[in-house]
Amino acid sequence: MPAPTKATIVLAAGGSGGHMFPAQALAVELQSRGYDIVLISDERGLAFTDHFPSDDIRAIEAATFAGANPIKRGVAGVKIIGGLIQSIGTLRDLKPVAVVGFGGYPSFPTMVAATLLRIPTALHDPNAVLGRVNKFLAGYVNLIGAAFDNMQGAAAKHRSKVHVVGNPIRENVRAARNIEYHAPGESDAIHLLVFGGSQGAQSLSQTVPDAIGHLPEAMKARLHVVQQARTEDMAGVQRAYDDMGVRAQVATFFANLPERMAEAHLVIARAGASTVTELGVIGRPSILVPLPTAMDDHQTVNAAALTGPGGAWLMPQAALTAESLGDKLLSLLCDQTALANAAKAARSTGRPDAGREFADLIEGLIESDGPDKG
Repeated sequence: MPAPTKATIVLAAGGSGGHMFPAQALAVELQSRGYDIVLISDERGLAFTDHFPSDDIRAIEAATFAGANPIKRGVAGVKIIGGLIQSIGTLRDLKPVAVVGFGGYPSFPTMVAATLLRIPTALHDPNAVLGRVNKFLAGYVNLIGAAFDNMQGAAAKHRSKVHVVGNPIRENVRAARNIEYHAPGESDAIHLLVFGGSQGAQSLSQTVPDAIGHLPEAMKARLHVVQQARTEDMAGVQRAYDDMGVRAQVATFFANLPERMAEAHLVIARAGASTVTELGVIGRPSILVPLPTAMDDHQTVNAAALTGPGGAWLMPQAALTAESLGDKLLSLLCDQTALANAAKAARSTGRPDAGREFADLIEGLIESDGPDKG
């Protein structure tokens, strides 16, 4: 691939959608401003690069020190040092005008390398709690883009670096914002969307069909369920709906998830950063069940961005049963006003221009050649 000929900005992102999707959205915005974009990630991140708008993609070694096994920690240390050496070489070769980290393992060596080479640096964190990698790097970078108000985890001495911009979103999410919400009438079909990500779908697969089984037959006859499930759970979930006579589409992945959100009258989901952000931008009411094992319980904090203004209802995992969820569904699906008000409240939290706002900050950083990092 030919070397970039325009000013280059490097994006470093870990191998999960929560890190990669905001990076992808920012890449689109920066490319529209004339920058060449180079993505640095690890092997996991490469799975998200089919539609990533970059001029080059570089893979580096990455790992985490998490865990108590000394051998694994030693291997991780070797990988991290290897990733740092790779990153230094890559940045010296590319000579970027800025490096932006989105969290995750590969972000760490890349951002350390950028700091050592005195390249202007920025971080973005998609969650309402600053991630472990970003928390460590906060003292060394020039600015931090926050997805939510009152982000937790940043030290008081670093708060001046924090700018609330929201989560940069992809164009299909922005387009879905234009679809107006209409609560279902008394005889209308009811569209219910259920998803939970790779870590969270099992619990919802076990509970949601049973909860729907508690609904009146007349309501079940109106339901159209779209549900994400793990491969090993798919057959059982589909069979449960078929046995109840509920129309349902069950799959492991939906490429058009924003469009599915826009079609939904109610969403049941975990409270990952992308989910909360997209529900806010599109403006859909939801029942949020935070993943209890999420680092620093950040999904509960994420959920507050929607539950606080009245755009969602929180159901902690410990309180989630077929009976409690069934009662909640029956109450909400019979209340057009509650659903419509929640959709409006959720939409009020959306920041569809987050990518533009964050790109403005990065360009300001480049023009000033990087303020003090203290």
